[in-house]
Amino acid sequence: MDRHVVRGVQWPGPRLALTNVRTGETTTRDVLGSLRYRAVDDAGILWCIGRRDDDGRATACPRGNRASSGAHCADCAAADPYRFVHIVHRQNFLSKSLERVVLQPHWLYVATFAGGETKVGTAADPRKSARLLEQGALVGRYVARAVDGRVVRILEDAATDVAGLRQAVRASAKAAGLARPVHLAALDAANADAASFAREVLREVAADPSTEVADDSFSVVDERWEAPTRDDVFSGRRSSYPLDPGVGTHGLDVRWGVGSAVGAEVTADPGTVYVADLSRLRGRRVEFGDYETALPAVQEALF
Repeated sequence: MDRHVVRGVQWPGPRLALTNVRTGETTTRDVLGSLRYRAVDDAGILWCIGRRDDDGRATACPRGNRASSGAHCADCAAADPYRFVHIVHRQNFLSKSLERVVLQPHWLYVATFAGGETKVGTAADPRKSARLLEQGALVGRYVARAVDGRVVRILEDAATDVAGLRQAVRASAKAAGLARPVHLAALDAANADAASFAREVLREVAADPSTEVADDSFSVVDERWEAPTRDDVFSGRRSSYPLDPGVGTHGLDVRWGVGSAVGAEVTADPGTVYVADLSRLRGRRVEFGDYETALPAVQEALF
């Protein structure tokens, strides 16, 4: 039976991005429907998910190393040509591989998640919607379109420094919010307020001659986005999945996905949708087969 290292959850999808341990082949596997697998290793053991080549294609770790820096080994972390993409606005050097990514239009967005958390983020033009899908937002608004990735990251820092918008939300918090009651109108109103404040900040940036960006290098926009699956998410009972998806055996009948979280039923408790955080599988080795979830004797209260 083949083993795979999970590189993460990709969108459009959701799909698990996989690397075959034996052959090094990189593939994907649809998550919707039946997802049955066994996480091979003990908790805490992570394997390098590899690197990307100059064209952005995923490649396996050449040595099949254990992860030592996040989800990478030291060699793959150092060899990744895109490792500096998030700091291109703080340095003068731009490699050929980064030019392909950075020198294209980018969007600045404000996203709000099921638990009420809001963040600012960036997306390259071809991945405008897919980026918000990957992030697991329920509602978002694009607030600016920039000429390139350097400018958009300057704007992102301004939205953080002045508007107070964070740039990251933990995957576990996103999944936990999906398992609780969600008030979509309140989330939308909170997102609208945060996006409005961000636009005010960006207009000040455009009007200030001392800033690092020219006023013609970006435009302030107002464009709303919402998760296409959110009606499915809130159609039934939801509860947090009581097991760690990154450890042991699991049999999930996946109904929907939001970011790296999925809503799934299990054979032992039909009718209840459990919210499982599949980001826990990143860097884990798995085998797919006829596995089932064995629920613990005491489950958390349902609502």
